[in-house]
Parts: sequence; structure tokens; C-alpha cells
Amino acid sequence: NHALVERMLDGVDVRPGDLIVLPELFDIGFTLNLDVAPDADGSTLRFLLGLADDLGVTIHGSRAVRPCDCDKALNTVCVVAPGDRLLCDYAKVHPFSYGREGECYKGGERVETYLWASGTDTLTVCPAVCYDLRFPELFRRGVRQGAEVFAIGANWPGARQHHWRTLLLARAIENQAYVLGVNRCGNDPHLAYAGGTIAVSPKGEVVGELGDQPGVLTVQLDPGAVRAWRKEFPALRDMRLG
Repeated sequence: NHALVERMLDGVDVRPGDLIVLPELFDIGFTLNLDVAPDADGSTLRFLLGLADDLGVTIHGSRAVRPCDCDKALNTVCVVAPGDRLLCDYAKVHPFSYGREGECYKGGERVETYLWASGTDTLTVCPAVCYDLRFPELFRRGVRQGAEVFAIGANWPGARQHHWRTLLLARAIENQAYVLGVNRCGNDPHLAYAGGTIAVSPKGEVVGELGDQPGVLTVQLDPGAVRAWRKEFPALRDMRLG
């Protein structure tokens, strides 16, 4: 999968300062097998750091991490930037209990944000993982921490693909934020995945969308657009709960 990421990026116009978002557990796919899932030797983290350096970009990746003092792993987003910088380490707060994820993965405790800088432009990004999408309170907390973009990597099954797209649109509209939803496609031994990677504007408009085949979606985000919309229609000022 490391090599596949490199090949796919070779075919597109990647520019220094870009943000690249990968699916949940892109290195191995969603699995409960903790004998193989954790990035025990740090090879996935090293791969992401090296790729960020080579391309001059920020990369939102995802890997399983197993703390030495815990019998469960953490489903973790690691966001890296050139210069061997780890901008953010976010552990998925909501393990997917319906799919038994909680038996092998421990839920994280914190909502995280990081500053993505591209040239003189900056945007505050809040990472999330797959099942997190069903919990709007996480996104509200991200907004309170300054989030202007939500980046979500997923292994979201095709059986509930309508939920995936609908919830991504809702999270963008209610939080007046860009939402980047990146989902895997293909099959594993248990499930089929329908892709549906999508970028949504702060007004809920679809900026770009992929189908059910592997691909790279490239979109332009405008920091001024999210800030102008929040100023013109200041709904977030009226938040009272959460």
C-alpha cells in the first residue's frame, strides 16, 4: 500500500504546501488482527515523513499504534509535514462497536486540531476517523477549537454509503467548514467498500467527488471562503450547548 500511494501520487500534479489525506488505516486496511495491524516498527510513520519531505506537503495518514502498557491498539491519525515534523497525533475517539472494533482498539480521549500552512495561507484542520462521523459533538468541539476544515479518513462499507455522503454534507453545513471525506474502495474478506471520496464546501456544496474506483481527488480550498461565510451568516455564534 505504501508503493500504491506513491504510484497514485505520481500521476497527479502535487504541489508544495498541498494537504494529502489518505483513508483510514491505509497501510493495512481495517482489521482486528493486532498481530499484524500495529505499526510496530514505525515503518508507516517513516514512510509518511519521507513522502512529506520528498513532495514538500502535509500528509494526513492513519495507522494502528499499540502502546506498550495496553492490550489494545489505538486507531491513530498522524499528520506530518516536511522536516520530520509530526503536527498531530489523533486517536479515533469512537471505536466502531457494531463491527467489534472496541474489542481490539481503545477509544481516544481528545479532539485535536492542527495548522495547515500552504505558502502564506493557513487553515485550521480537525482530523476524524470513519465512525467518528456519526457523532456531531466531536465536530462541534473541533469548531470551538478553531477548526475550519475537517479531514476524515474511512473504511466505510458500501452497505451504508448513503449515510456516509449525507453525514459529510451535514457536518459541512452545520459547522460552516470544509469537509474532506476519504474512503477506501474494493473488498476485504468481510465487506465491500464503495469509495465515494468527497470534498464539501462550508455552504454544503460538493467541490469534488470520486466514484467506487481507486483515484485521487484534487480540489482547491479557499481560506477566505470559510471565513467570509461565517461572517456573513454567523450561525456558529448562536451555539449554546456542547
